[in-house]
Amino acid sequence: MFVDSHCHVDFPSYAEDRAEVLNRARAAGVEMMLEICGGDIGRGSLDIGMGIVDREPDVYGAVGVHPHDAADYGPPLEAKLLDLMTHPKVIAWGEIGLDYYYDRSPRPMQRQVFTRQMTLARERNLPIILHIRDADDDMVAMLRDYWVGVERPGIFHCFSGSWKLMEAGVALGFHISFSGNVTFKKNHELRAIARAVPRDRLLIETDCPFLSPEPFRGKRNEPVRVIEVARQLAQLHEMDLADLGRLTTANFYRLFRFETPVSPVATSGTA
Repeated sequence: MFVDSHCHVDFPSYAEDRAEVLNRARAAGVEMMLEICGGDIGRGSLDIGMGIVDREPDVYGAVGVHPHDAADYGPPLEAKLLDLMTHPKVIAWGEIGLDYYYDRSPRPMQRQVFTRQMTLARERNLPIILHIRDADDDMVAMLRDYWVGVERPGIFHCFSGSWKLMEAGVALGFHISFSGNVTFKKNHELRAIARAVPRDRLLIETDCPFLSPEPFRGKRNEPVRVIEVARQLAQLHEMDLADLGRLTTANFYRLFRFETPVSPVATSGTA
């Protein structure tokens, strides 16, 4: 059993074969996918993503405004988000956060919009899914200011940060999710970090259509390839692939309060 904890199957690259993409994942043992609906709000990803969530029983949704789109945040968009949050299959607020690499929205605006969305998520007791790029210090400071003491903190998605960021995330109660980049041949430090994450905080994802893992790097990613991420983490934690799948599935189900249909797996410590 595997869960893709972060995918964007609303993207146009799936328009011709979305059903086949989802069925390939199911056939391989991916039992649940979390569709991140706010990946490209200007293109209408909120509506497209929620349409998929409505149609597909094993696809759940998260909604929020990505830091790239912070400049577009305002009362109408916030009202739409709040309406979508009433949907029974929306289980998280995200992805939200800070991106100082591309700076597609001004940094002060990113921080303002991030703070507002954390406030709204906290009022609704929803975990948050975090996008963090080249903004480690500001992210940790803001989480310590606005997100300490919540019952279910959320996920550091597609982790690519430093040891310090990982350790801060774990201390704050977050799960750490790895994508295809953990399989890239030169990412030795990221693999060392992944090996050090406590097993009960590990999650796997594709972030598809991006970051296709080895040996598919450079091709369109899709949810079935979350198994390659699981394979890499299984090696790092000296576990069987099936056990790593059960472990990360149980972690996801516990975070989002689903009834766990998998056998218990040892989660304490690391390999």
